[in-house]
Amino acid sequence: MSAQQAAVLITGASSGIGAVYADRFAKRGHDLVLVARDQARLEALAARLRERDGVNVEVLRADLTQRADLLKVEKRVAEDSRIGVLVNNAGVASAGGFLDQGVEEVTRVIDLNTTALARLASAVAPRFVREGQGAIVNIASVVGLAPEFGMSVYGATKAFALFLSQGLHLELGPKGVYVQAVLPAATRTEIWSSVGKDVNTIEGVMEVDDLVDAALVGFDRRETVTIPPLPDVQQWHAFNQARQAMLPNFAQSQAAARYREAAHDPK
Repeated sequence: MSAQQAAVLITGASSGIGAVYADRFAKRGHDLVLVARDQARLEALAARLRERDGVNVEVLRADLTQRADLLKVEKRVAEDSRIGVLVNNAGVASAGGFLDQGVEEVTRVIDLNTTALARLASAVAPRFVREGQGAIVNIASVVGLAPEFGMSVYGATKAFALFLSQGLHLELGPKGVYVQAVLPAATRTEIWSSVGKDVNTIEGVMEVDDLVDAALVGFDRRETVTIPPLPDVQQWHAFNQARQAMLPNFAQSQAAARYREAAHDPK
């Protein structure tokens, strides 16, 4: 199936970024499989898109933190050859700092933001490789680049999404599979109310439509990393070049002199 004809499976599709991805892909003529917990919202969105765009839209209710539901979606992306694009958008944040969150809340964030994302990518990738085409879009965040923002667990999960996307680009790209990481900054979604923050009190908040439209420009350009809020893309290139410059220096038989000398200092 060609990329133009491929159906798109979108997680977290009932609102926010996922719902706008559904809107935009429907406008492009793609059939959709919409995944989220809120059945009523999914059905309302699906009905609107069917009527407006004449596309087939299937609703697949699932809570991706629950193993049975996750397995159901994994099976679908692994076996349904009509699905040629996976948008891994489902995600959650937590209120407070690390000490406020507790083990169960930390686990919930990791289960959805990293485990579900990686498992769905793992489920679909072998089929995409066999078919020699397909696309995986992982919604990460600029928070994954900035521990200074004070969202340690959420940021770590988004750093994982970025790293995984870059690694899969290197592994799967030569086999015909496109992988994109999208890094929003503050975006006007319901995630803010879920952590007890009023989005209207935050500066520099991007509208969801603008975020997704920019992400799709990156998708069409086949960018590996798309950062819609970053004005100067050369800053990202410089960041990446600085990281790559370290790589040849990691293979050393001895610790660096600054540690070696201190370890043998008689003081």
